[in-house]
Amino acid sequence: MKTIGLIGGMSWESSALYYKLINEAVRDRLGGLHSASLIMHSYDFETIKALQYAGKWGEAGDVLASTAAKLEAAGAEAILVCTNTMHKVAGQIIERTSIPLLHIADCTADRLLARGIGTTALLGTKFTMEEDFYKARLEARGLKVLIPGDSGRAEVNRVIYEELCQGKVLAHSRERYIQETEALAAAGAEAVILGCTEIGMLIKEGDVSIPTFDTTIIHAEAAADFAVDR
Repeated sequence: MKTIGLIGGMSWESSALYYKLINEAVRDRLGGLHSASLIMHSYDFETIKALQYAGKWGEAGDVLASTAAKLEAAGAEAILVCTNTMHKVAGQIIERTSIPLLHIADCTADRLLARGIGTTALLGTKFTMEEDFYKARLEARGLKVLIPGDSGRAEVNRVIYEELCQGKVLAHSRERYIQETEALAAAGAEAVILGCTEIGMLIKEGDVSIPTFDTTIIHAEAAADFAVDR
C-alpha cells in the first residue's frame, strides 16, 4: 500500500473527515483490518486565512510547499491538499516535490464527466468561485461552470469562514445555499460541485434538485484508489 501525505487544518473540521473517509475507503477496498497509511501535517488555519486575505499567495505557497517536501521526506508517495482553495498554490507544491499531487479539481472533473455532466454549479470560497486556478481547470476538461451572483458569492464565502470552518451548521445558511444552488439549476446547471471541503457539512445529496458532488468525498476516494493501486 502506498503512503499518502495529507496537508490539512484548512480547516480541521474537514481534515478530520478526510482521515475518516480515506480509512473507510481503504477498508472497503481491502477488507479485514486494513486501513490507510497516512502522514498528516495540520496547520493553524488562522495563519493561513490571514495570508489568503492579505493576498500573500506566494508566501502561503512557500509554506505549503515546504510542508509537502517534509511529507515526501517522511515517506509520502503522493500529496493531498485537504482543501479546495489552497490548490491555488498547487504549482509551488509540484515544483518542490517529486511525488504526485492528487489535484482535487481533476478528481472532481473525472466524476462529473463520468456522469455525463456538461454544465455545473460551483460553490466555494470567493477565491475558488471567482479565480481561474480552479474554474479554468474544470473548463479545460470541457465543463461549463456557473457561480452565484455577487451577493450570493459573498454569503457563500461568509458562511464557510464564519460558520462551517468553526463547526457551526445553521439551518438558515443551509436554506441560502439551497436557494443559490436552485437558482443556478434554473440557469442550466446539471449538478453542483461542493467546492469547499466543509460544504458537505451543510448540504447533502437530495437537499437540492440536482446531483451534488462533494469534493471531500471525491478527493478522499481518489486517495484511497491511489493507495491501493486502483
